[in-house]
Amino acid sequence: MIRIKPPLLIFIAFSLWSFGAFAGKPLVFSTPDGAIEGYDAVAYFTQGKPVRGSDQYSVEWNGATFKFSSLEHLDLFKASPEKYAPQYGGYCAYAVSEGATASTVPEAWTIVDDKLYLNFSLGVRNRWSKEIPGRVARADANWPDVLN
Repeated sequence: MIRIKPPLLIFIAFSLWSFGAFAGKPLVFSTPDGAIEGYDAVAYFTQGKPVRGSDQYSVEWNGATFKFSSLEHLDLFKASPEKYAPQYGGYCAYAVSEGATASTVPEAWTIVDDKLYLNFSLGVRNRWSKEIPGRVARADANWPDVLN
């Protein structure tokens, strides 16, 4: 008999509830505030923390609005969006490694090998962090097929 721990069961249930089992999810996870809930993707690299972006410094990329805290960050992103955009379109890296998608929060982030990864919560980030190389390999293999 397979036993699933309650936190994982809750995570899976919420993931299915929040996104449903329908095909055609957007390439970038976005909220009404934009990608990364309106936080500055470049700031994770330059300031080492989540920083709220501004409507004044925004750009559309891969179907989502990315916001930045300064013109300098906007210009850096525009010059190299793949360098700064979160992996897996900003969907939860742990969920993608499990063959699913889930929303993310700006506070649950990690930079590994100069790539930004986001997670559903700080607790999920802690689980993901225990096996980063394997999780990244599985997520890379699942992406972008998990959007279908």
